[in-house]
Amino acid sequence: MWELVQETVNYIKEKTNFTPEYGVILGSGLGSFTDDINIEFTLPYNEIPNFPVSTVQGHKGALVFGTIGDKKVMAMQGRFHFYEGYDMKQVTFPVRVMKYLGVTKLVVSNASGGVNSDYEVGSVVVIKDHINFFPEHPLRGKNDERFGPRFLNMNEAYNKAMIKKAKAIAVENNITVFDGVYLGLQGPTFETFAEYQMVKILGADCVGMSTVPEVIVARHMGIECFGLSVITDMGDVESAMEEVSHDEVLKAAAKAEPHVRKLIKELIIQF
Repeated sequence: MWELVQETVNYIKEKTNFTPEYGVILGSGLGSFTDDINIEFTLPYNEIPNFPVSTVQGHKGALVFGTIGDKKVMAMQGRFHFYEGYDMKQVTFPVRVMKYLGVTKLVVSNASGGVNSDYEVGSVVVIKDHINFFPEHPLRGKNDERFGPRFLNMNEAYNKAMIKKAKAIAVENNITVFDGVYLGLQGPTFETFAEYQMVKILGADCVGMSTVPEVIVARHMGIECFGLSVITDMGDVESAMEEVSHDEVLKAAAKAEPHVRKLIKELIIQF
């Protein structure tokens, strides 16, 4: 893994000569955040050595490099999911690469199903913690100490100072945000009503098929993390689940995208 990461990092450095501070991973329907970046370089995934290629509608499949204010940013237009058939090391490979390109802060976004009755479709949730229900752990296997420790303390998976700043930005811009615990499941099926009930019983507020592996690997390497979920469907009552489909998820994410873009942009500029 170390050699593969370094090969990819060297390729990207040769192509861009760019040292980003922020990494951004854009979830389903949220890819147009890159319109807020003063883009200097774009690298399609299929041209990058050792990179998987996203197969999901709403995920464009490119690394974008540029600036927001005076901050250097690299953004993933489309992430990789365990349900696509990749193993966890492939899913999280781009985060390893981000670290060795210079990234110290990671912003992750996703579309998720809500079980907190205070939410509605289109709500924006600041992730304060997560529950890992994926069937494989991204750090399983022999640990390479060059990346990080064998046993990782996940006490502050999501950086409290970044959360505080994002909430202040939301208030300043009249954007309603909620706190929430995100539960990660494998997918690709949307949850049954019984599974949504399980998510709520376990203490989570929303559920999705991403984010958790990337945050674990980022924290393994000492990258600070901030996460946002857009609630694209509700599973708090059985009748709310009738129209759930990937197309509906993309539509709901698109409606919330201006708020998400504003929050991420201002967080990067101000933090």
